[in-house]
Amino acid sequence: MKGSKRQRAGNVEAQASDEPAAAATGSAEQRQDLARGMVDYINISWTPYHAVEEASRRLLEAGFQHISERGAWEIKAGGKYFFTRNMSTIVAFAVGEKWAPGNGFNMIGAHTDSPCLKLRPVTKNTKSGYLLVNVETYGGGLWYTWYDRDLGLAGRVLMRSGEALQHRLVKIDRPILRIPMLAIHLQRDIHTAGFKPNLQTNFSPILATTVKAQLDKPAADAAASSSTSAAVKSTDTANKHHTVLMELLAKELGSKPEDIVEFELNLCDVQPATIGGIQDEFVYAGRLDNLAMSYISLQALIDSCKEADSLKEETGVRAVALFDHEEVGSDSAQGAGGPVMRDTIKRVAAALSNGEEGAVERTLVSSFLVSADMAHALHPNYTDRHEPDHQPKFHGGLVVKYNANQRYSTNAVSAGLFSELARRKGLPCQEFSARNDMACGSTIGPILSSNLGCRTVDVGIPQLSMHSIREMCGTDDVAIAYNHFLAFYEEFSKLDKLLDVDSLPPPNIIGKLRDPPCHHIH
Repeated sequence: MKGSKRQRAGNVEAQASDEPAAAATGSAEQRQDLARGMVDYINISWTPYHAVEEASRRLLEAGFQHISERGAWEIKAGGKYFFTRNMSTIVAFAVGEKWAPGNGFNMIGAHTDSPCLKLRPVTKNTKSGYLLVNVETYGGGLWYTWYDRDLGLAGRVLMRSGEALQHRLVKIDRPILRIPMLAIHLQRDIHTAGFKPNLQTNFSPILATTVKAQLDKPAADAAASSSTSAAVKSTDTANKHHTVLMELLAKELGSKPEDIVEFELNLCDVQPATIGGIQDEFVYAGRLDNLAMSYISLQALIDSCKEADSLKEETGVRAVALFDHEEVGSDSAQGAGGPVMRDTIKRVAAALSNGEEGAVERTLVSSFLVSADMAHALHPNYTDRHEPDHQPKFHGGLVVKYNANQRYSTNAVSAGLFSELARRKGLPCQEFSARNDMACGSTIGPILSSNLGCRTVDVGIPQLSMHSIREMCGTDDVAIAYNHFLAFYEEFSKLDKLLDVDSLPPPNIIGKLRDPPCHHIH
């Protein structure tokens, strides 16, 4: 056997440490199936709207009942429900058959949005013989990774249908746009000065050349002039958007350009997500942050209550909430900073408690949130960017995130309960804490915990290339996270009964009343 004794010992130790996780997460084929399922979900979910539409489809197939926030809710113990807000946020929940007033929600929260480029209200831009489109950056993307990528379009369109308006989703999954890089011959100092594009002037995607666009203009003009009303309707649109773009959207939707009233469209990399690596151990994809956690939490909820008696002994409410707008601060009606989750808990608790005093407040304080957002894996080329004793690695399990300044909501109680679930299932866990000399990111965890007043733990799958147009994570971590979340839904209510820190007797205080004062000013 080649290699030093230390290397061989390390390999044996690594193999031994992987065995419990492998046993707890099923066979290699089962782990690959979970990863492939996530890849399929990501490939469908180009935008938050598509992610919510696909989640809705899966929930309906699993027997969940669609309800509307605008209507009255008839909630029953043992029932499974979901609703959407703005078609970019979705909340699903299953009520335990033994739920009692004051019992909590056991919920996992993630988000459907990712950094991307969005079309502006006026996209039309013609320059130097090219048809360009005006875009706005959304979130904190690694924007240089968007150069020289084949880009499609996806999002939602508001359409006119007679006197009514329709909400339609669209996805153009072929390369129609590109942001070309400037040749090195025209920027010889790029390796010394760095690549520093101006995102206003150097970042406009090319749609077509004016020469080619002009070839179709006579036909388009003839079609537009065939109806006076159509011409009037399309005047404003023609001033704001290139004709070829509107015709393409209309063709995809099976309508006429003048029927398009408004749209919200994202640019998306057309390269599909895939499983890769010599051992098929990696997932390469865009939007892993945070569609990976969205998929896993959704699938865990569905599978936790798929049997007829799955909720028979459940005393809580199992829930998942996938929010929009996390990447820009969550402050919106459909973001985690809005009222959607608090409204959900209040309405369900009120509907099931028959007006019992304090039922809503007791439910809020009894609830537990797992804030699920991707985590930073140790980068082999930049190991100095991690705190030396907090270096999450692929295949090492969910990362529990800590920050003393409340950028994450994890504390000893929430981490202890969540890690205990992993211990009981033989699943690994890791820890992350940012360096003192580097800023720490944040999640929906602190936002929701302060809004709801519930215990919260921040966790995530370790990944590389976060906020790049192409990111990567480990396939085994998908299975580990899924099984950890499944255990949370199925067993947390029982575990939670074993600990209530606010009902414990006072601690044994060391010291005497007559001890000398500390002289600190309090």
